[in-house]
Amino acid sequence: MDLNAAEWRKSSRSSDNGGQCVEVASNLPRVVAVRDSKDTGVPAVLTAPGAWRAFTEAIKAGRLDVTGVGVRR
Repeated sequence: MDLNAAEWRKSSRSSDNGGQCVEVASNLPRVVAVRDSKDTGVPAVLTAPGAWRAFTEAIKAGRLDVTGVGVRR
């Protein structure tokens, strides 16, 4: 998929010191793209908008166990 039209935005949870940086592009037709902002040459992860919405809602609601995976709350 061509991601040249992607409008990337950095996660508000990403730190400014170079760690844990995630960018998301949700302006593409029928897909949400997620990438590591520190290494934009690595292919982005693509998912359906509904799956992305369910994932982010689960995170916000605290329904995902992130114990021991290096995620800061």
